[in-house]
Amino acid sequence: MPGVIPCEVRRAATRPTTRTDWLTSRHSFSYGTHYDPANTHHGVLLVNNDDVVAAGSGFDTHQHRDMEIVTWVLSGSLVHEDSTGQADVIYPGLAQRMSAGRGILHSERNDAWRLGGPEHAEPVHFVQMWVLPDETGLDPEYEQEKVTDVLLRGGLVPVASGMAKHRGEAAIRIRRRDAALHAARLRAGESVLLPAAPYVHIFLPSGAATLDDAGPLAAGDAVRFTGVGERRLIATEPAEILVWEMHSSVGDQQPGPGSR
Repeated sequence: MPGVIPCEVRRAATRPTTRTDWLTSRHSFSYGTHYDPANTHHGVLLVNNDDVVAAGSGFDTHQHRDMEIVTWVLSGSLVHEDSTGQADVIYPGLAQRMSAGRGILHSERNDAWRLGGPEHAEPVHFVQMWVLPDETGLDPEYEQEKVTDVLLRGGLVPVASGMAKHRGEAAIRIRRRDAALHAARLRAGESVLLPAAPYVHIFLPSGAATLDDAGPLAAGDAVRFTGVGERRLIATEPAEILVWEMHSSVGDQQPGPGSR
């Protein structure tokens, strides 16, 4: 691919950050007031937000449209409520997908005690990722599934996928036939072979690792591969990784609108 960088490392410290009295949100791509025309997406991944929300706070009711939104909680708990009647608590090891379709209202708050249990002061740390759907204007959908036991075995697990090869394997389905999110929790010294695809996005939300062609990675670092084959990642300390495998890019279709 002429003019495309096959491997691009994005360090944690270079991410634009939104800070309020209750939120620290670090953005891998252009988001909100942080707009960079040279950094709007990789493949069909438009958003990779690394969020920490204080207890008792969160994102009040807001709208999304025509976007596949996957949320992965690293620590703490997040309450999701939406206009379809869903009210669920998301916690580490639980994969969640919301297909906004032709329009959905939802909120995300760190106040699980409202749904039962003791009040707490712990922040919630989660990664939220947005990819474009294959079709726009569909009915909104919601899905979540526990994957903890599989992840603890140390391999790379398809968490959210619309790809035929992951049918019956991935915890949750997304409405994107050529993209998949994989996750792994690795002990020091363990390794995984990353999928080969035209576009691959690797995000290390915690721990440390080393990756072929990219070198050492620390928490918050990301790597974007374009048109390269399989690469091996080795954890140098306990680490969690999120990997998007994508077989097309935003440039291959018109992006659907989305907002937060």
